[in-house]
Amino acid sequence: MSGGNPFGAEATLSTQGGEYKYFRLGKLSDDGIGHIEKLPYSIRVLLEACLRNVDGFVVNEEDVTKLAAWNAKNVAQDEVPFKPGRVVLQDFTGVPAVVDLAALRSAMVRMGGDPQKINPLVPCDLVIDHSVQVDEFASRLALEHNVEREFERNRERYQFLRWGQQAFENFRVIPPATGIVHQVNLEYLAKVVLTRDGVAFPDSLVGTDSHTTMINGLGVVGWGVGGIEAEAVMLGQPIYMLTPEVVGFKLSGRLPEGSTATDLVLTVTQMLRAHGVVGKFVEYFGPGLQQMSLPDRATLANMAPEYGATMGFFPVDDETLAYLRRTGRTEAEIDLVERYYKSQGMFHTADSADPEFTSTLELDLGTVVSSMAGPKRPQDRILLTDMQRQWRKDLSETFGKSAPSAPVTVQDNGSSSQITDGAVVISAITSCTNTSNPSVMVAAGLVARNARAKGLTRKPWVKTSLAPGSRVVTDYLEKSGLNEDLDALGFQTVGYGCTTCIGNSGPLPPPVSKAVSEGDLVAAAVLSGNRNFEGRINQQVKANYLASPPLVVAYAIAGTTDIDLSQDPLGQDADGNDVFLKDIWPTQQEIAQTIENSLNAEMFAKQYGHATEGPPEWQQITGSEGDLFQWEDSSTYIQEPPFFVDMPAQPPAIASINGARCLVMVGNSVTTDHISPAGAIKPDAPAGLFLQANGVEIKDFNSYGSRRGNDRVMTRGTFGNIRLRNLLAPGTEGGVTTYLPTGEQMSIYDASLKYKETGTPLVVLAGSEYGTGSSRDWAAKGTYLLGIRAVIAVSYERIHRSNLVGMGVLPLEFPAGQDRESLGLDGSETFNIAITDDLKPGQDVEVTATKADGSEVKLTTRCRIDTPVEVEYYRNGGILHTVLRDLAKA
Repeated sequence: MSGGNPFGAEATLSTQGGEYKYFRLGKLSDDGIGHIEKLPYSIRVLLEACLRNVDGFVVNEEDVTKLAAWNAKNVAQDEVPFKPGRVVLQDFTGVPAVVDLAALRSAMVRMGGDPQKINPLVPCDLVIDHSVQVDEFASRLALEHNVEREFERNRERYQFLRWGQQAFENFRVIPPATGIVHQVNLEYLAKVVLTRDGVAFPDSLVGTDSHTTMINGLGVVGWGVGGIEAEAVMLGQPIYMLTPEVVGFKLSGRLPEGSTATDLVLTVTQMLRAHGVVGKFVEYFGPGLQQMSLPDRATLANMAPEYGATMGFFPVDDETLAYLRRTGRTEAEIDLVERYYKSQGMFHTADSADPEFTSTLELDLGTVVSSMAGPKRPQDRILLTDMQRQWRKDLSETFGKSAPSAPVTVQDNGSSSQITDGAVVISAITSCTNTSNPSVMVAAGLVARNARAKGLTRKPWVKTSLAPGSRVVTDYLEKSGLNEDLDALGFQTVGYGCTTCIGNSGPLPPPVSKAVSEGDLVAAAVLSGNRNFEGRINQQVKANYLASPPLVVAYAIAGTTDIDLSQDPLGQDADGNDVFLKDIWPTQQEIAQTIENSLNAEMFAKQYGHATEGPPEWQQITGSEGDLFQWEDSSTYIQEPPFFVDMPAQPPAIASINGARCLVMVGNSVTTDHISPAGAIKPDAPAGLFLQANGVEIKDFNSYGSRRGNDRVMTRGTFGNIRLRNLLAPGTEGGVTTYLPTGEQMSIYDASLKYKETGTPLVVLAGSEYGTGSSRDWAAKGTYLLGIRAVIAVSYERIHRSNLVGMGVLPLEFPAGQDRESLGLDGSETFNIAITDDLKPGQDVEVTATKADGSEVKLTTRCRIDTPVEVEYYRNGGILHTVLRDLAKA
């Protein structure tokens, strides 16, 4: 960042903390390069990064001039090399990332290189938040006991992270029981302006979790990437992306009484999914910004993956500064942010001219009404007033029940209850999406207080939980006394982590589990999360609904989705009078006053002042030391992956894929949860059998997510989601396929081994939105290790497409307007895919599918390797292979 900038853009910024150099965007306008003042704020951040990093090699002058000339109505398909300022990770994706770095070091030694060359060059923070499970609930000891179980299950993983913390520079671990990565990032890690070597520049990042976008609410550019892309950034590589379109979303008015930020984000998600924003930036603007709190903005930004966008960005303004002050940032840090953004012409005010956008949408916040989303997708919004009607429709049409199931008895401590379809067996206040927002958390507490005052409580079959995204939430709930009311309704704190939102809901109580199984019930979960894909929340729960925290409390009281909460009573008070939801719902003034009286900056300073210390269990863990990790073949958690073992110094030429057979054939909206599940491991699944064969008892299986450091477990779990419907094995659910040479049905993993024995490459046939959902790189790693060399889909979700390329798997798209059904493909064909060493981004690729009778279906697919750099990644077998070869040469 030092040296002469070819544009002469260096300038000096004086702040309370001293003087900094910065690279002034206005210099480009002064010289007639672009119209900076018309650019979306998000594009200006990308432009500054290019301007600051021009070196004539990775970033060229032409990259700057092209991006400065960004044309909203005709966005050029130019490649942008973006160098983020830092990386954040969570432990499910972070552990395999550190495993890869350790494996790269081992490979570097084998290639005769210096292992110290494998070292993060930008600051990296790993927050351990994905490992705590809801084993115990509705108990004052739930938190203590769940933390104990977490450390029992994950000690080996945590020892490995302790090793990584001492082995790598620029690598910091935030221990368990601190909070959720995105909330910790929002409240503590993010600076909005970074400084390095005397240079000030906009904070920016990538994260190994799709909801990294939550930080966009603070005016920080950032999005989720796969672990392999994040590792490349750690090692100094830029993110290469095509110049994005930017969709402007105009907000006006303010939220009405009874509506929450959750209702708003579900409304926006539905609108943007319909508009189509995959691969695009969304930037919010309009007079509504002046009325919107930063936590509400963060809620909107958080769910960018659910509406399909790369980002959901808010510009820096006075509310940004106020939030930094409210969360305990120093006055020097806040002064730097204000002076920097104003000096760059990037500080938004009510008088700021609107940027030019590729397209726009508009929403009057006053029209937002109480909503939920489900039962399987976050974009399927349901008005609360329509919920009962929609539930009954879904019971028949989505879950195939022509009539409701007969009631089943749940026995519990001498008493019994009757439940049937729609029984809410999980009510979870969970996820950074909502627990980062005091307005909805306080609303939940006030609903609990008002319900308690009227004698209402949760139904006995409901598993209730509260998992805040930071300990500050506990502080303000305790100061307001609302924790006692939540406790009384069963919402005791169970942990500080993602829990139910990512499938760590823990088992249902045995009596409830038995009733659901014996009655074959369509049980329901209501959670304040951001994802509700089938099979994700709990293996016994088929219908999953996203809702605001106060509605989560309400449904715990109701105990069923077969109720109209806008008209039906929740229960009766001590005098037998009906109590309705409206009777216990707080006003906006009550919520605001409670927040004013119970939340202050000192709470953030106290909690984050020792964020890296962790609980006593963490402090007692010791790991191995040294530059190289000592792999142990007996470990069932940490193994050296095979990606770089025996890797040749030079990659082979790109060549056609011939004689390929289909291993998996699926429909639309197959998620990364379907491809690489994160939740429980079934004992009779290939991964479960492997663990038992290696001496692991079923009670110690932990989850797929916790075992992502072991390729032997994860490959066996790929396509192992219990709700996966592989159309090659009709009538089955789970990781089953048909081994085509014999027609025998078997596990997908076992079939892959048989194909491997004969050297047969494999393909996947898929519908639209393939790979939607989490940013998990194991959905691509597992795909590759099964022997799959190409995926042919109608369309891809952004991160998974990138991850496939990053693992050397060829992503192809069916011809426009066609799919496997219209082409008459049934998956039994043999596929020849014609590519050569002069592969070009986005080129046509001819595929010939030969049927058993010798007839052929020829189709011209589109190669979804999108940039020249991605071609090199594919040529080398993946991103990390490319980086390793480059570093070894150096």
